[in-house]
Amino acid sequence: MIEVWAPRQERVRLRRPGREDVALHAAADGWWRADVELADGDEYGFVLGDAESVRPDPRSRRQPRGVHEASAWYEPASFPWTDGDWTGRQLAGGLIYELHLGTFTPEGTLDAAIARFDHLVDIGVTHIELLPVNAFNGTHNWGYDGVLWYAVQETYGGPAAYQRFVDAAHAAGLAVIQDVVYNHLGPSGNYLPEFGPYLRDGSRNTWGDSLNLDESAVREFIVENTLMWLRDYHVDGLRLDAVHALHESGEQPVHILQEIAERADALSAHVGRPLTLIAESDLNDPVMFLPREAGGYGLAAQWSDDWHHAVHVALTGETVGYYEDFADPEALPKVWTEGFFHNGTYSSFRERDHGKPVPDDAASWRLVTYAQDHDQIGNRAAGDRLTATLSADRLAIAAVLTLTAPGTPMLFMGEEWGASTPWQFFTSHPEPELAEATAKGRIAEFVKMGWDESIVPLPNDPATFERSKLDWDEREKGEHGRLLDLYRSLARLRRERPQLTDPGPGGRDAEVEVRESGRRYVLRRRDVRIVVNLTDEPWEVAGGDVWIATREPDAAGESLVIAPESAVVIGR
Repeated sequence: MIEVWAPRQERVRLRRPGREDVALHAAADGWWRADVELADGDEYGFVLGDAESVRPDPRSRRQPRGVHEASAWYEPASFPWTDGDWTGRQLAGGLIYELHLGTFTPEGTLDAAIARFDHLVDIGVTHIELLPVNAFNGTHNWGYDGVLWYAVQETYGGPAAYQRFVDAAHAAGLAVIQDVVYNHLGPSGNYLPEFGPYLRDGSRNTWGDSLNLDESAVREFIVENTLMWLRDYHVDGLRLDAVHALHESGEQPVHILQEIAERADALSAHVGRPLTLIAESDLNDPVMFLPREAGGYGLAAQWSDDWHHAVHVALTGETVGYYEDFADPEALPKVWTEGFFHNGTYSSFRERDHGKPVPDDAASWRLVTYAQDHDQIGNRAAGDRLTATLSADRLAIAAVLTLTAPGTPMLFMGEEWGASTPWQFFTSHPEPELAEATAKGRIAEFVKMGWDESIVPLPNDPATFERSKLDWDEREKGEHGRLLDLYRSLARLRRERPQLTDPGPGGRDAEVEVRESGRRYVLRRRDVRIVVNLTDEPWEVAGGDVWIATREPDAAGESLVIAPESAVVIGR
């Protein structure tokens, strides 16, 4: 049975190469159906109304010749899975590794990424988080310009390669989290409005037209997509992009996020393994991860940009734009102990009070914390990592802060060895006018912020994409290798010491001392102290067992002298 939701059309035909068109018959609620069976690999598409051009299936699983061409039938159940013994991984106690398939390896494919699983296991990663893989126009971009949410981008290898990737990840003991985008569609290849009211008229967000979440068929289109990844591709979790841009009228029985969570929980019970939903939210509202009985949506966790901002400012001293409020010396201690920095406080960037407090009894692992991620690197003018501005000593401190934090730590690919390559904003728009508009818009944005336009790379220049690929040959060399060893040691310590994964709030405490030459922090997890000296002077603190040090402290009787620009993890 072939079916498509197309309430805006009075006629729909199924077209296949070399065969006569088949007229679909109108069914209830805007659906069109035909009693036709397709075999794996069969190309097909829909002809709408009196037009003659073919449109891809909105629920296409494969687009072998791009998003403007016909779809190809793909049967996911035909894949020979070998992960029958996989019981999944809970997020609590985990270590997430965010990667972009196109720049993670020289080849930029799913199959090539499999060959790097040994590296991820070696550094203690438990969850791989993939940037979006749904089909987009062109050969490469970040993935947030997708227009066919059910299809895996062909340049990455398509749906069969995706299943091989997940199967191999499970064999290596790695869970897979897929980044999905339901708040907008890309600028090229979006034919959904021709089929039906997928978009909300007159409503836009930062990235494009908003989805029409008051239309039940559109909601089901989104919910069923989440279940596809979890059910058909054996994915262990989803990262839901920019959920603050999911706007509803409030007439639906439950919020779309709660609906997704409820359906995922039901599937989790059926398959017998954890299925994790993580929100990216700019709201600083624990409603995302609070249980439904407490008025929340019931997701597992959310990203914490506040954590990133506090650490970034403490390490770099940068206080432009949204970093301004985080110049407060108490910013890092506050996110350490309370989760959000803006939890009802005034945000100068937003020019209003922002956020809500995290309840005292909320588990700390429900906030995903990171010193670097794709947004906070790629959305800088030059796409520069911390490596470009921080000393080796400060990069080491960033590692300690990330892997001892109360949240669930996340690394961005290459962070573990201080990759020298940037990660820039890149596109491959085939349309010259779209490429030009994207470049002009990006340059204007950074010039307005005071940046020199000469440092802003052209997104559609192939060199921008090539520059952003990891250089795997550097990872064991010199300072890169020493930093990599530190990440390995910290991840191992986190696994071995339960204090560092204890989710309770009672064991978190922090204090800061401000000096002319910088700041000093004592950050606690139960009976563990993370002592951070960001000054150029030695610092005498109470002694204890040194578990890890970025620079070895000196003993001074019952005290320890912490070296300048260093961090030490101290047990009893």
